[in-house]
This record gives sequence, C-alpha cells and structure tokens, in this order.
Amino acid sequence: MKDLMGRAIWDYFHNENPEDLQTETSISELDELPVEYLFRDFKRMNKVEQKALKLAHGKVLDIGAGAGSHSLYLQNERNLEVTALDISPKSVEVCQLRGIQKAVAQNMLEFSGDTYDTILLLMNGTGIFQSLNVIDIYLQKLHSLLNKNGQILIDSTDILYMFDTDEDGGVLIPADGYYGELDYVVHYKGESEDPIKWLYLDFNTLQNAAVNNGFKIEMILQDEDSYLAKLIKK
Repeated sequence: MKDLMGRAIWDYFHNENPEDLQTETSISELDELPVEYLFRDFKRMNKVEQKALKLAHGKVLDIGAGAGSHSLYLQNERNLEVTALDISPKSVEVCQLRGIQKAVAQNMLEFSGDTYDTILLLMNGTGIFQSLNVIDIYLQKLHSLLNKNGQILIDSTDILYMFDTDEDGGVLIPADGYYGELDYVVHYKGESEDPIKWLYLDFNTLQNAAVNNGFKIEMILQDEDSYLAKLIKK
C-alpha cells in the first residue's frame, strides 16, 4: 500500500503543497475529494456523523479514523477516552500531531487488547468489510472488541440509485455478486493505489449479517440513501 490517503493528509497538515485526492469506483467516474474535507469540524459534518458522535459514550474506538476529526471532537468536546485506529501510518501520525492521545496504525482484524463501550465506523463504515464473503469475519472481530453493554455505530449508503432502470422501472444491476461490492481506487499527485474492495450495504443486508453474528440492530437515522445503524450484543 502506497498510503496515498495518508500522504495527502500529511501534506495538508504540514502545508506541503497538498492536492485534492481523486477517487473512482468500478461503477463511477473520477471524483475530487478535497483533503480539507477530512479535517472538518463538527459543524461541517453531515447529519449521520453528528448523530453518531452525540450518541457515543464511554471508552470509544474510532475505526478508520483518517485525519482524526471524529476522535478529536469526542476527546476534546465530549471528554471521552478515544482510540483512533487506522491502517494508514501517515494518517495516524497526523492524528497524534493533532493531539489525539491514543492513535494506532493497524489493521482492524489484527487489533486487540481492549474492549470498548462505543465502536465507531463512519464515512461509509461498512466499506471496511470489503465484501459479503468475508463480512462475518469482520463482524465477529467487532463482537470481540465490544463490551457487554456496548454499541457499534456504523453508517452506509444503499447505492441502488446509482444503477440504471429499464422501461418497466426495474433496476439493472449486475447478475453476479452483490451490487454494493465495488472496486475503489485512490489517486494522489499522479500516483494510484491498487484497487481495494469496498462494500456499500443496504440496511436489510446489514441487518441479516448482524443478526447472524450475534447482534441486535436498529436503524437510528436515515438521510436520503444513507443511514446510521446501532448494533448491540444479543
């Protein structure tokens, strides 16, 4: 991994000629992602993020922390004990430089040693699951990281709207696999990461997977095609 996302976050924080990130998926064209967006404060976050941060309590694990904006809010404004976790070493360095007291560069599946009252997976948190074929592995790992009465707050988007419809109103989706399984590519300063698997889940599919892995699940908030869900242990 070239850690292009981390390099962009590092460049922006250090004012080292940052450029916008470019992202694309197997069903969408190139899109600009301003690095500044990853440093936004609470007021500039969307409704789903704001709701999740308001619901967070106790000891928090922020998975996929990026530049650390969610962790910083919870640590500094909510006075919560937060661990920021991200696979990107450069991003975690910036989290530390921004003042996050606990920040770890590690794959979620390899992370261990503690349990949490709140686990956050935001900015399409289901993406980290990669595909339905391995979602059970990730949900079981989350189950092991959660305290008995803890909660997982996770968001996603039902991307069915991105597919064409036929003259009868039916949606034209691929015949093989689940329509939310995409290849995701990041570009920065003329370099490109290798494609990674990224998973967008409709709520019913997430619900079925959660129940099958020992969770109760509740829809907390829906904002157009995006939603926030809460998972607790059965």
